Parts: sequence; structure tokens; C-alpha cells
Amino acid sequence: MPSKQPQRQLSVLNLAHSFLRSHVHTGDLCIDATAGRGFDTAVLCELVGDEGKVLAFDIQQDAVDSTKQLLAEKGFSNAEVHLDSHAHLAEYAENGSVSCIVFNFGWLPRGSHEIYTHADSSIAALNAGLKLLKVGGAMSLCIYYGGANGFSERDALLDYFKTLDSTYYTVLQCQFPNRTGCPPFVVFITKDAQPPESQTEAES
Repeated sequence: MPSKQPQRQLSVLNLAHSFLRSHVHTGDLCIDATAGRGFDTAVLCELVGDEGKVLAFDIQQDAVDSTKQLLAEKGFSNAEVHLDSHAHLAEYAENGSVSCIVFNFGWLPRGSHEIYTHADSSIAALNAGLKLLKVGGAMSLCIYYGGANGFSERDALLDYFKTLDSTYYTVLQCQFPNRTGCPPFVVFITKDAQPPESQTEAES
């Protein structure tokens, strides 16, 4: 009889959700920049409560529909789901008003792997998101790579993180070096102080 594979207790998803639960509070304004199937949006809706608000974005109608359906099933009415790119975040919130922003870079779960995020729009979204974050705010970024989308976005993001001034931001990268293939990894960013206006956009 084949031995049963152990259930993994650590994944990018449960690491990200644990991070969210320690950083998001009732009444917060949060953003799910890449809604996907809506699982992160639902977690944020739960955490901010009826007094808070969640803005969710995706460029695929399938993702928007899936997210709206999941939120309806769970009875959440404190979210707005937009068919739009995460690169346009700045059009939907004021600088310094957002407590937490969630990103998943890669492709839509159970969707086409030929449609995926790209470094140019992703870094534009990160720059916008850092401005939207209030001091003490945070970002959670799950990074999927390999296959059709290759490694260029991953490499560009890793280079980008190095440009963030440690005076104002803390960046933590969590990887699984003993997992085979192209295991996704998660990056957490906290905004520890307000940078001068001239430094609010990192070099891309």
C-alpha cells in the first residue's frame, strides 16, 4: 500500500492569509489588486467587517464573475469588484488611505496560463499601491512563475524590491528552497514611514 503524502502546512496562500489576519482590522480600507477567484477578497471582507471596504480588481471577466459569486455565497456586501487592471489602482483610492493591498502575480487559477501578469503593469501597480498605503500599512504578494509566463516578471519584481528604501519600507521574502519545479513564493512589504514626495516612486 503506497504511503500517504503528508499534508503541507505551509503554502504561499496560508502564509499570506496569516499575514493578512495580523495586519487587517475592522473598518479598514483594503485592496485585492488581482482578484482571481475571489478567495483573498473574501478574507479581506471578513477582516474589515461591515464598517470597512474592499476594492477588488481583475482584467478577466471570468475572474470578476467568480469573485462576485463567491462574495454573494458568503454574504459579503462590503466589496466593489472592478473589471480593470491593477495598474489603475490610483484612480480608486486616496494616497495614504489604504491599510492593506494583496497581489497574486501569475495566472488565473483554473484559467488559461497564456493570460498572465506582466512586469510593466505589475510594477506600475506596486508604485501606485505604495502611495495608497497609509504608514503602518502592508502588502502581501504571492508570486507564481515558470511555464508560459516564464521568469521575466519574477526577476523584474525581485530587482524592484531591492530599490525600496529601507528607511521607509521593510521587505520580507519567504521561499521554499527544497520544493521542486518552480515553487511560488510570497513577499511581504510594510510601509514604516512616509517617504518624501521625491521618493514615493521606486525606480523601475
